[in-house]
Amino acid sequence: MVDSCSGYMVTDTTAALLGEWRYDEPMSLHTSWRVGGPAGRFYLPRDLDDCVHFMQGLPADEPLFYLGLGSNLLVRDGGIPGTVLCTCNRLKRTALLPEQRIYVEAGTPCAHVARQAAAHDLTGAEFLAGIPGTMGGALAMNAGAFGGVTWPVVARVLVLDRSGAHWYPASDFETGYRSVRLAPGALFLACELQLAPGDGAASRMRIRELLAQRAATQPTQQPSCGSVFRNPPGDHAARLIEAAGLKGLVRGRAQVSSMHANFIVNLGGATARDIEWLILHVQAQVQAQYGMLLQPEVRIVGTSLDLDEDSSR
Repeated sequence: MVDSCSGYMVTDTTAALLGEWRYDEPMSLHTSWRVGGPAGRFYLPRDLDDCVHFMQGLPADEPLFYLGLGSNLLVRDGGIPGTVLCTCNRLKRTALLPEQRIYVEAGTPCAHVARQAAAHDLTGAEFLAGIPGTMGGALAMNAGAFGGVTWPVVARVLVLDRSGAHWYPASDFETGYRSVRLAPGALFLACELQLAPGDGAASRMRIRELLAQRAATQPTQQPSCGSVFRNPPGDHAARLIEAAGLKGLVRGRAQVSSMHANFIVNLGGATARDIEWLILHVQAQVQAQYGMLLQPEVRIVGTSLDLDEDSSR
């Protein structure tokens, strides 16, 4: 498959895999919360071609999980059975395209995309500097920050499934608040962003302002996943959590942040069980007091554990 605009090409689909296999890989090394049990098999593809070869050679019944920076992910302490495909190691190529477009691979950190756009005097991507994840993750959940949202600046996406990799226009996808409808088992490999001509110096200044605002209002120096819950219509999750008296609540070595109530932070040595207990407790208390069931932004995966056990740490 050849795409003359982005330069992406899949060649011999029978080629040997060229990436790196790891076994019993601790997921605590790959999540921003720094918790999580091992993945049975963990694959780091060399490039997009290698990703396609990997997918086409995967047994149909093999459980598969996609991983970017792990910044919106809670892996339970029992780990992930099956295979993890990690895209954030080498799938980081970006390229300037005609007509104010930028090609971005899934493993590229969102903050890097914002800086690249500014370097090319393009505007509209500054908000990406506030998203602590990769472009693939931003696409998968329609991530947003500082009033900006991912999919309004997307022109088209490269989607990988077991049949191969294919380009689709953004208009083919149904998107909403922190949601995108994507076929089960599919993965965003890359995208093209449609931006506008602008002043690169002004964009860089705006990025610095946004990052300073984030550092002043969020616990960026502690391991977290960012916002744990979606904001309910007409309200803010952080306001409800704080009003329920939960700000600063500690379970084991995890805490509802005393700086921003919609963050749960690892104080050092937390377990996934500690964090999941807090998530469920916050949900239950806010619903009991205000009749509002908060919906998690974070994805919780892996082996289930008994959350009723006492945490004595």
